Amino acid sequence: MQRYAGKVALITGGASGMGRATAKRLAAEGAKVALTDRQAEAGAKVAAEIGNDAIFLEQDVTSEAGWPNVIRAVQARLGALHVLVNNAGIGGTMKGATPEQETLDGWRRIHSVNLEGVFLGCKYGIPAIREAGGGAIVNISSLAAMQGTPALAAYGASKGAVRQFTKTVAIHCAYRGYNIRCNSVHPGPIDTPMLQDLLSRGGTVDPAEGRRKFIEQVPLKTLGRPEDIAAAVAFLGSDDARFITGEELLVDGGMNAI
Repeated sequence: MQRYAGKVALITGGASGMGRATAKRLAAEGAKVALTDRQAEAGAKVAAEIGNDAIFLEQDVTSEAGWPNVIRAVQARLGALHVLVNNAGIGGTMKGATPEQETLDGWRRIHSVNLEGVFLGCKYGIPAIREAGGGAIVNISSLAAMQGTPALAAYGASKGAVRQFTKTVAIHCAYRGYNIRCNSVHPGPIDTPMLQDLLSRGGTVDPAEGRRKFIEQVPLKTLGRPEDIAAAVAFLGSDDARFITGEELLVDGGMNAI
């Protein structure tokens, strides 16, 4: 299925995990893909694996000065921008991240990547997508946006804000006739390096035990895979979702239904 034939997609945080899987999925469906990340070596390797004119651009999504350069580079090298996937994000730690224990520096660090990175992507992506005749923005939020997260206060708050901002962008673009849809994807526990890092930095939580407990909480009794998120993004970014905007798609094995 070539739903992305003739389209150009930009995926932030594309060097690993869900971003890597998404870049590969969209390319497999015909997109010309640009991926960005702070991990230059890993990102360049993913672009090389994809081939077919895929490019890698080193980027810190929190840098406003860098965003126009990234957009211009994508337009110059791939011809346009039709789909933006704001995937770059960081997790917290399961130790010392409660509302009482979280530091202001930690709070700001998580929000700068998870929320401000999405804001900047939309701010600079909207004009480029509009110039190309329209398209879609998909923001990666989290199941944490739908539930209280007392052990990950800053992370949950940042993802909740992404959920709301997605709706704001969707209605902004719709009311102005930009032909740009904007939706969010909300992963539950996905078997990625970020999840492993979260478990490893959990202090008293043994990573293997933490993994087992995560799986126990999932009604489908398995962790999600990066490819599950890539499939959701591929749908929302495609013309198959032409009448869907301002919505959230949970990919969580049923956790939010409990």
